[in-house]
Amino acid sequence: MSHVVAGYDSHAMDDAQQLTQRAALEALITGDLSEMSSESDQIGRSFASSRSLRPNDFRAILHVLVAETAGRPMTSGDLSQRLGLSGSAITYLVDRLIASGHLRRDSHPNDRRKVILRHGDSAVATAQSFLHPLGAHARAALTDLPDTDLVAAHRVFTALIAAMRGFQGDLGAAQV
Repeated sequence: MSHVVAGYDSHAMDDAQQLTQRAALEALITGDLSEMSSESDQIGRSFASSRSLRPNDFRAILHVLVAETAGRPMTSGDLSQRLGLSGSAITYLVDRLIASGHLRRDSHPNDRRKVILRHGDSAVATAQSFLHPLGAHARAALTDLPDTDLVAAHRVFTALIAAMRGFQGDLGAAQV
């Protein structure tokens, strides 16, 4: 969904108009975020199905890859929390993904008593077969935007990711 807010000029508006315009822009971005989340979920389900994976299997692979790339080792308990699955369900899922070569278990680098999940070679191949075409579509969609817009968009996405993590923390705290 593409939204254009006509006539947005912060220098030409009084404070009340600026606040109203700001609220409208934030509402548009929040709506865009919801739509992106919905599209992402549908793409993930379709992709998983095309690769004979269960949706939770694909989500688990992505969670482990993202965590590993960010330098935040993920345990089975962490993955259980991210996917909203019980301990027995996550054990079954992880064992199945290990058997298929998508995941492997390793000792935690800072605490040898803990076991972390790492991606396997087939997980990388699966993720690349998902992310490369998605990246090509994104590059094509962004071709005509100037670098300054992309820098601003990156700042917005970074702020939204932080907001989503904060909201996730609030939801977790409300369940306790």
